[in-house]
Amino acid sequence: MRFKSSFLVVLLAVSLSACSVQKQETAVVKQKLPEFSWDKMPLYMHLRKSEVFTKKELTYLSKFPLITFEKTTGSKAYGSTEKGTIKAAKAVKKINPETKILYYKNVIVNWGGYAEDKAFLNEHPEALLVNTKGQKALMPNRRTGFFDISEDYVRAYWLNHVKKVTESPYIDGVFLDANIKVLVPMFFNNRVGEEKRDAIKTGYLSMMGDLDAQIGKDNLLIANILRVRPEFKDSGRDYLKFFDGSYIEGFEHENFGMTYEDYLAKGIEAVQKSAREGKVIAMSLGIGKALENAEAGIDDARKKVTLNKNLTKRLDYLLAIFLVCAEKHSYVYPHDGYDIKKSAVWLKTFPQYEKKLGAPKGKAKREGYIYTRSFEHLDVWLDIEHQTAQLHWK
Repeated sequence: MRFKSSFLVVLLAVSLSACSVQKQETAVVKQKLPEFSWDKMPLYMHLRKSEVFTKKELTYLSKFPLITFEKTTGSKAYGSTEKGTIKAAKAVKKINPETKILYYKNVIVNWGGYAEDKAFLNEHPEALLVNTKGQKALMPNRRTGFFDISEDYVRAYWLNHVKKVTESPYIDGVFLDANIKVLVPMFFNNRVGEEKRDAIKTGYLSMMGDLDAQIGKDNLLIANILRVRPEFKDSGRDYLKFFDGSYIEGFEHENFGMTYEDYLAKGIEAVQKSAREGKVIAMSLGIGKALENAEAGIDDARKKVTLNKNLTKRLDYLLAIFLVCAEKHSYVYPHDGYDIKKSAVWLKTFPQYEKKLGAPKGKAKREGYIYTRSFEHLDVWLDIEHQTAQLHWK
């Protein structure tokens, strides 16, 4: 009897232990935030390439903690953006499994290259928005249309598509674009009228809430959302409740009657607040079309990049803007466009990226239009009124 009772005690202990292990295993949540270090400049990458990436390109990409593969990625090589993105992500993660990779999906624009979108619209051509004349509403390029996300079945399709792609073990989340188009009145007012525009916005808010509820626990949701606009009460920060963070673009461009420095200061304040609240910041800053050899265009593409005094000055200025905003999980990408076939920055690094940075010693200080901030190995001085900066490396 003593042997039998001892055996039962041991068996019970083993069972309890197994249950405990099982509980621990089911409680594990995928780590969705990217790796972060203050050792050197924390960098972000945002790109597109419709063909297969080379070994050299994959090795370069594997060094970035956070990557967005833009629309058309791999579409020529693999037949669709969704397949091409997964293939590219798998190849990068084979080299560095810790790199976090975002799948690009527009919240409303019907960009080509997506096989599932094409199949859905073949079956439901009425899912595209029409303008006040009953014709297909179009982007400024006069070719590309929009999904009518005021309709339940269109939002259901969009959500199922995104969920399916993020089920891939190689995709860590979603990059959500064109949020601003939906949220500001003029873009769709001019195309579909105020009543339909309001319905689109309502549908968008519902869709983003559902997206967060359905996949937000395990997937990184980064939106192109923070922007200084007269229509936004707090530069779009109230919409961050749906997302883990914001991509930043056009940081210096529009000013809506404000001076350059007032517009930029307002943007810096919005990013600082969001970063301090723990939001991921993916800051994209154009290296400028005023440089020698620049080609005018939306992405400021150029034939070549020469590391000279002018470029160093511009890079220092951009990096200073980032550094007065940056907190843990803030990343920066000074660039000349996202199509790597046209980019001269692609596959390049700059001396500022390789120097020791170290953790910040405190928040940035502001006096008028001048910002200062100290890091362990760097002192930053930024003057946005005169568009100049000094990076004093220790």
